[in-house]
Amino acid sequence: MNFGRSRTQPRANRSISIGGMDYADPKRKGNLIGKVFLAAVLTTLCIIMIKRSPSFNSPSPFSIREPGVTHVLVTGGAGYIGSHATLRLLKDSYRVTIVDNLSRGNLGAVKVLQNLFPEPGRLQFIYADLGDAKSVDKIFSENKFDAVMHFAAVAYVGESTLDPLKYYHNITSNTLLVLEGMAKYGVKTLIYSSTCATYGEPEKMPITEVTEQKPINPYGKAKKMAEDIILDFSKNSKMAVMVLRYFNVIGSDPEGRLGEAPRPELREHGRISGACFDAARGITDGLKVRGTDYKTADGTCIRDYIDVTDLVDAHVKALEKAQPAEVGIYNVGTGKGRSVKEFVDACKKATGANIKVDYLPRRPGDYAEVYSDPTKIRLELNWTAQHTDLEKSLQVAWKWQKSHRDGYGVSSAI
Repeated sequence: MNFGRSRTQPRANRSISIGGMDYADPKRKGNLIGKVFLAAVLTTLCIIMIKRSPSFNSPSPFSIREPGVTHVLVTGGAGYIGSHATLRLLKDSYRVTIVDNLSRGNLGAVKVLQNLFPEPGRLQFIYADLGDAKSVDKIFSENKFDAVMHFAAVAYVGESTLDPLKYYHNITSNTLLVLEGMAKYGVKTLIYSSTCATYGEPEKMPITEVTEQKPINPYGKAKKMAEDIILDFSKNSKMAVMVLRYFNVIGSDPEGRLGEAPRPELREHGRISGACFDAARGITDGLKVRGTDYKTADGTCIRDYIDVTDLVDAHVKALEKAQPAEVGIYNVGTGKGRSVKEFVDACKKATGANIKVDYLPRRPGDYAEVYSDPTKIRLELNWTAQHTDLEKSLQVAWKWQKSHRDGYGVSSAI
């Protein structure tokens, strides 16, 4: 007789009954514990590996102060002047954060800068409105700035007479919020972008830094109010302050990387150089010169035209020379006035276009003659305008305009 049993199926796991109590099969329990232990070990190893990864929990380079690295907040850094200043700062090995709401700036300019300086920790862009107190506080709390270059502002004289409240909010109120952020988070240096419009229409030329400030339009008044706030605050702080009052800006990056690209709806209020180029390109049917009855040699306004490359150089020199608890105020100009008719002639030569010119009545808020005495900035900051040939500056700008018929060709929508 065959007492053995053949097993065609594996033995099922069974409970063992001892004293009326059931206990799990020890082999099954051991397998379960082993699996749990293995999972725990693998999870721990994964956590260790992730934590050792350089990108895990490592602070942003913009949120820490690094020896030998100066981190500059450039407000309005997507704009015409701000983007050129950012380019210069990056070339000089500064760390830069741009804050811009793109209401006047160009996202395309930011992309150009990002492509030129793609290395981590060099440049970051923050889309934000400086009129939003919570956003401003968040920017200062999350970043460690050593200095601020405050360019952000609406900046058209004619528009300011039509919508003055916009200018007081955007220039004066926003500057106050920036100052509060700097004070709260210990940012010790401010380079403030101001304007010759704070002087109004002085009786005596050229304008020096002690010329009385009597602005005649909301743009100039808003800038002067912002200056007053800065100067009042500086009396009881150790902040290093530089106020640069500059004149009419022209030109563009000599290497053709950046240029001026105002929004189409703002062309009516824009700079004369932009209006000349629009006429030369056929975007408009001609150039409108407002005012031919001023008390000047040819009846048109006289202005001091400063190349943007020189202007940016003045900002960098101001940053380098800024001292704690001291305030520096400087005019930034060539020291030479040119009439609007002279400017138009230079633009015709630079573009080679026969620009049609329409002479119209004066624009509200304009003044007859303004040009600077740059002696103080030359003596104290060792700065002198280098690009003083009007036609050559316009040629450089025109070259960029011709190769960028649609501006930067990038939507600024976020």
